[in-house]
Amino acid sequence: MTHLSTDARMPRRNALALGAALALGWPAAQAQTHRKVALALWSKPITEIAHLLAEEDHGFFRQQGLDLQLLPGAGGGDAVRNLLSGQADIAFTDPGSLFAALDKGEKLRVIYDIYPQNVFNVVALKSSGITRPADLKGKRVGVYSLASGTRQNLQLLLAQAGLKESDITLVVTGLLNFAPLMQGQVDATAATDTGLAIARQRGLHDVQVIEVRDALPLTSDVLVVREETLQQHKPMLRAFVRAWRESVQWSIAHPEQAALQAQKKAIDGQNLALNREIIRLRNLSSVSAYTQRHGLGAVDIESLQKGAQAYQAVGLIARVPDMRAVVATDVLP
Repeated sequence: MTHLSTDARMPRRNALALGAALALGWPAAQAQTHRKVALALWSKPITEIAHLLAEEDHGFFRQQGLDLQLLPGAGGGDAVRNLLSGQADIAFTDPGSLFAALDKGEKLRVIYDIYPQNVFNVVALKSSGITRPADLKGKRVGVYSLASGTRQNLQLLLAQAGLKESDITLVVTGLLNFAPLMQGQVDATAATDTGLAIARQRGLHDVQVIEVRDALPLTSDVLVVREETLQQHKPMLRAFVRAWRESVQWSIAHPEQAALQAQKKAIDGQNLALNREIIRLRNLSSVSAYTQRHGLGAVDIESLQKGAQAYQAVGLIARVPDMRAVVATDVLP
């Protein structure tokens, strides 16, 4: 049995990290060296992930014996590609990108539900008369891009109303998609809750918001790993999700501190008031009735299965994966 001795000169965090490393089964001689864990993001360092940007100051992952490395990306598909190429150990991605990879035969596993609340929406000016998904028929609807989650979730929303994408005129607007809405170039635009918050801060008022979660309560983002990583490094993954949980709990308990972290480290964090609103929304989307019963990060397999069926129904994937075989239920504490 390894004997762990920590004298008064060792900082508390170092002692915790050393203990965590030993608990992961690393030899005592290597325990002082944190294990590097590369996380593939779908984005650059933005306010939404303030709890991760706070690592330098708060050390949630260091205390678990881990050295968190963030790998920026440009979309959930990018995060999955970085995972499959071996550049990352874990991917922060959306269910659509996960389903697409599984559809191609990739062996991936879900270990944590980041945002169990669907954060996508469709926004129209109240003067348009659009109040429900069926009202989108024959209308011009904006999306970020043809490969974006806004388009996928729009397709899912239309399907729930018995409509197809061909029943609307799709308009690619780019990320600043609320400008075309305000200028009358589109009748409605597909976006996210934080995108809408930014638009409201910039002067958008009197809008009707159709929430995708009302039609399809599907998670927005999950943590995904390769099957081989799950089998070979389960103790590391358990330490990772413990640290993730603690960082999210910190953000929920201390939103003002999280907003200040974003102001220091996020590329879009200059406006402190906007940071507060974005963090408030992300804290809300991190919990659900399911996680309140089963714990933060718990994956609702039935909901994910229904989501996969919805993606298949609109032609986004060819086969419906068995999510019971995809979700790893033995990683969360």
